[in-house]
Amino acid sequence: MIKSILKTILRFVIFVLLQVWVLNNLHLFRIVEPFLYMYVILKLPMRITRSQGILISFLLGLTVDIFSNTPGMHAAACTLAGFLRYPLIGMYVTKELTENVTPSYRAFGTAAFMRYAATLTAIHHVTLFLIESVSFFDPLFLFLRILASVVLTTLCIFVLEAFNVNKRNSD
Repeated sequence: MIKSILKTILRFVIFVLLQVWVLNNLHLFRIVEPFLYMYVILKLPMRITRSQGILISFLLGLTVDIFSNTPGMHAAACTLAGFLRYPLIGMYVTKELTENVTPSYRAFGTAAFMRYAATLTAIHHVTLFLIESVSFFDPLFLFLRILASVVLTTLCIFVLEAFNVNKRNSD
């Protein structure tokens, strides 16, 4: 239990710092923006309640907002992602899960985890970019930004998770 809490806190700190110091300054072709801090929400342990997941997601988004000077955009998108996390897990994972499980390739199966991560990332990014744009002035550019950012963020999450699996298999 304590180990799981410490891992979550460590992930929270590392991914917020990575997002704020590195990834917020990375805008590929003025279109693609990776939001790798989503990994924290994806990897929240199953043992936490839905309200705890929503609260952690909100605090994650609020922390990114504070350091990025964005007024509540990340907090809103993360809160929605935290709210929809459990229904998505129930929709994609068919096997019975114990409370000690943390979402991963190994726990969910590779295909189920990939669908879960891609869907939650897409929900987060659509929400974030719609709030940021406020209008549909250029819908093609908005759609391209959302799609490209979802693809890049999801690929980064898959790579991170692959390293996580390889590390555990070698122990």
